[in-house]
Amino acid sequence: MSDPDPTSSFMGEPDAAGRFGSFGGRFIPETLMPACIELDAAFRDAWADPEFRAELDGLLHDYAGRPSPLTECGRLSEQLGLRLLLKREDLNHTGSHKINNVLGQALLTKRMGKERLIAETGAGQHGVATATAAALMGFECVVYMGEVDMERQALNVFRMKLLGAEVRPASSGSRTLKDAVNEAMRDWVATVESSHYCLGSVMGPHPYPWMVRELHRVLGDEAREQCRALLGGADPDVAVACVGGGSNAAGLFAGFADTDTRLVGVEPSGGAAIGGGVPGVVHGMASYLKQDEWGQVEEAQSISAGLDYPGVGPEHAHLSEIGRAEYFAVDDDEVVNAFQVLTRTEGIIPALEPAHALAWVIREAPSLAGQTVVLNLSGRGDKDVAQIMDLLKGEAK
Repeated sequence: MSDPDPTSSFMGEPDAAGRFGSFGGRFIPETLMPACIELDAAFRDAWADPEFRAELDGLLHDYAGRPSPLTECGRLSEQLGLRLLLKREDLNHTGSHKINNVLGQALLTKRMGKERLIAETGAGQHGVATATAAALMGFECVVYMGEVDMERQALNVFRMKLLGAEVRPASSGSRTLKDAVNEAMRDWVATVESSHYCLGSVMGPHPYPWMVRELHRVLGDEAREQCRALLGGADPDVAVACVGGGSNAAGLFAGFADTDTRLVGVEPSGGAAIGGGVPGVVHGMASYLKQDEWGQVEEAQSISAGLDYPGVGPEHAHLSEIGRAEYFAVDDDEVVNAFQVLTRTEGIIPALEPAHALAWVIREAPSLAGQTVVLNLSGRGDKDVAQIMDLLKGEAK
């Protein structure tokens, strides 16, 4: 891009039907339509209320630990021949970017007079963040998680239970994130008067994709200001983040959408909805998703539980379609290598999800030579260490 227009509509509001171009909307049962309309109105009212914004800002600062730092990777930058900056969402309370969205939705739940939070989770980080907010504000909390993910993220399952949440297994289909969303939406249909579905990514029916992106915009706005302070007023050449549903990428991209910065999302090769999917409808939204020739949703495959999703947020589909953002895929071997590279060169253990973004930077380093790259380190790797340990033990045999 060149000569960005500050009044451009990049990453502005969706249209009246909740669409970003031809993606988004509301494809939901009639029983949920009033809840989505109520949520849309409640969020608009809250977002325009200085007292709500001040309360959220206070929680983000005093409880979550914002602003998160921008870390320059000296040794790895020298090794790759570029300048790598990490937006350290891994240092937030609960260990990821998820707390930004959850605190906002929890305050909104209180404002709407509801007393129960429902959530889905893959890697467990959104579930932990939701359970944390529920404990803080006194809500009942139920988290749905695929049985496969419960096994590989046992530590986060225990953390959620420790915080007082009930963790319910999703045992249908692939028993991963897609199925956890299905179960959470079924619960919401049955309990909509007393429950708020605290959806964890920029997906689902309107207003979720827009609302969740706005609640994560804080990290992109911070990153832009921090980069400009470090780079003498300039913006980075590239902003890169992993993409499953795409909330951390949407938050980062929102800070740079109307600049010259190149926006890059990185998907897992086994779940590349933009790279290998087609337009369709899933979980209340029109977007790209992996489908077979009969239109059945295919199972996603990823080493990271948080990216194990066959679709993608509708705004990402739109950004890809109009050419404002680019999306690439990396395989599991590249991710494991990136996980180890960052750990050994910078003493930072990343979650497997943002290790996807780093894997792309490592692969593309020759073409990025001399450029400044800001990468959203969306979570820390504590939850993945046992999985990596087992994997490397197996390779050593």
